[in-house]
Amino acid sequence: MAATGHAKWTGDVESGQGEVDTGTKSLEGTYSAASRFGDGKGTNPEELIAAAHASCFSMALTLILGQAGANPESVETDASVYLRRTDSGFEIHKIALSTVGTVPDLSAEDFQKHAETAKQHCPVSVALAGGPEITLEARLA
Repeated sequence: MAATGHAKWTGDVESGQGEVDTGTKSLEGTYSAASRFGDGKGTNPEELIAAAHASCFSMALTLILGQAGANPESVETDASVYLRRTDSGFEIHKIALSTVGTVPDLSAEDFQKHAETAKQHCPVSVALAGGPEITLEARLA
């Protein structure tokens, strides 16, 4: 199974613009240097990574909770992807996950344990392993 994405950049880096979409076209948008490094309109690669990581993590945690017999009513995750300038360019150096679960009859300690397992095993976390630091804050609603 392969998921697809497409991007096209037109113009130079400073004043050009890109268009990005998923293979299903369920997500389409534009991106530019201004939307990546400033407050310009549009998305950016880091925002797309954040959305992918948050959605993957939420699904993985829901699966893990269900397998443990603790069926959640909901799992909401925010992901923040941090980009910094280095001597050789730019790097993503950290991803911070923050998740809140509504899970009846589950202790905060067990929720934290399951969230850590999800962080280690969700496919996006695995794909990013060896790259940026990934932190997690997990709490019950």
